[in-house]
Amino acid sequence: MSSSKAVLAGRLAVLALVAATGAAGAQQVYRIVGPDGKVTFSDKPPVETGAKAAPAAAAGGRAGGAIASGSLPFELRQVASRYPVTLYAGPNCVPCGAGRSYLSQRGIPFVEKTVSSQDDVEAFARLSGGSPALPLLTVGAQQLKGYSETEWSQFLDAAGYPRNSLLPASYRPPAATPLVMAQPIQPEAPAAAAEPAAATRAPARAPQQPGGSNPAGITF
Repeated sequence: MSSSKAVLAGRLAVLALVAATGAAGAQQVYRIVGPDGKVTFSDKPPVETGAKAAPAAAAGGRAGGAIASGSLPFELRQVASRYPVTLYAGPNCVPCGAGRSYLSQRGIPFVEKTVSSQDDVEAFARLSGGSPALPLLTVGAQQLKGYSETEWSQFLDAAGYPRNSLLPASYRPPAATPLVMAQPIQPEAPAAAAEPAAATRAPARAPQQPGGSNPAGITF
């Protein structure tokens, strides 16, 4: 087999892998606050009565930092809707910066989630299966841990992203957002205080003064 055929076979194998996993979409992580105030992370909404949950992450721009797909060319919009790209990066992370630059230069529309707070770290561990490696790139449901231009390029090619940028000059990428969006639980409004009994008591009927029509001074 020639080298060109071997490369083509490899790309077809990767495409099959991406297609098999892409339909599932990226995993949703929930930040759950229980009735006792305990915070946990799960890929399933809470079932406990009184627990409150907020989406911690939504890959592909389903939450904060969504891509305005209407600003993308049709071909690119079709690919991005099937295999959304999300970059998980940390502060002062040199490989993260290299990966970000590669995506930008190639013209890949992507959403960036930052991993910096303790809540971010815990949610990221849940999302990545316990791996602390950054950056993490997701193409559809496929996770690519660590930055490798060769590997990233291979999966982006297989997903159907163009090799050369098709982004219009007016395109602006969405701002990076934390993996876990801080959403403080609003305290419940206190019950209205009972009004003083005196305020609700019916006013006493004023005694009638004796008059010509009631000489005995009878009151009712």
